[in-house]
Amino acid sequence: MSTLITGIHHITAIAGNPQKNIDFYTGILGLRMVKKTINFDAPDVYHFYFGDELGAPGTVFTTFPFDGARKGTKGTGELTYTAFSISSQSLSFWMDRLAQFNIPTSTPLTRFGEKVLRFEDHDGMGIELIANDRDSRKGWTYGTIPLEYSIRGFYGATLNLKAKELTEKLLTQFMDYKFIAEEQGRYRYGTEGKPGDIVDIVVDKDGRQGIQSAGTVHHIAFRTDNEATQLKIQKKLLDNGYHVTEVKDRNYFKSIYFREPGGVLFEIATDEPGFAIDEDEKLLGEALKLPLWAEPHRERIEKSLAKVTINLEKYA
Repeated sequence: MSTLITGIHHITAIAGNPQKNIDFYTGILGLRMVKKTINFDAPDVYHFYFGDELGAPGTVFTTFPFDGARKGTKGTGELTYTAFSISSQSLSFWMDRLAQFNIPTSTPLTRFGEKVLRFEDHDGMGIELIANDRDSRKGWTYGTIPLEYSIRGFYGATLNLKAKELTEKLLTQFMDYKFIAEEQGRYRYGTEGKPGDIVDIVVDKDGRQGIQSAGTVHHIAFRTDNEATQLKIQKKLLDNGYHVTEVKDRNYFKSIYFREPGGVLFEIATDEPGFAIDEDEKLLGEALKLPLWAEPHRERIEKSLAKVTINLEKYA
């Protein structure tokens, strides 16, 4: 049987101030803004996509920035830490860079034999950088970060759950994931076990439920090749009792959604067609791009959105 899911497609978070959001992810972390659009379900709110040069699946961290939103809290039923992949040689660079911008970090942790640096963004979003020599992706830079030290894309994600059994069943029986290893109460799964497809489950049976708002993850999306494979996984999930949405057109991919048993919102997104369908590759992320149904309302939408810019000088 062919593999229907091949790893993580994107991770979407709720943020606060949109300019601070851009400053952190383009300026400090050095990700490229590959798309500036709107939340299709809330058109008066931006939807930013940050990733590598072209926003390849497995590199894109996206945000819904609600200016003035209160901060959420980490807890069970949530994706609590998004992990990005960096080269082993770049760990000290990132420790120095984050210190330069007064971002507190953990001391380097060791997890499954690799070094991990943990910190939070300005909204309290949980972030990890995992240093490894297993990632062949080349990364991206605006020129403010040496390419060899740049973020390669996602490494993986941590789900904080009250129990793992039903989520493990979903991943391993219906989503092409395999159990890899356990270490100190952290259970690791992957499609191939490489950076970009890792899902860790940490069980906290007595933990308090997380509160979703600024600084928390809204959902995690998994990759599937195209619309045909998406329909196959949709049928597979429906046939096994999961409540899956109809296919939704997100312009740059097609999506279906459902909640896994622990409460985290899952999405299955197609690799096709990508972010270059409505912008030149060299200009990705520069203009506000709207879906066709929103174009008649462009003037009103633009007036409702705060003016934002990419300002890299102070982060060089």
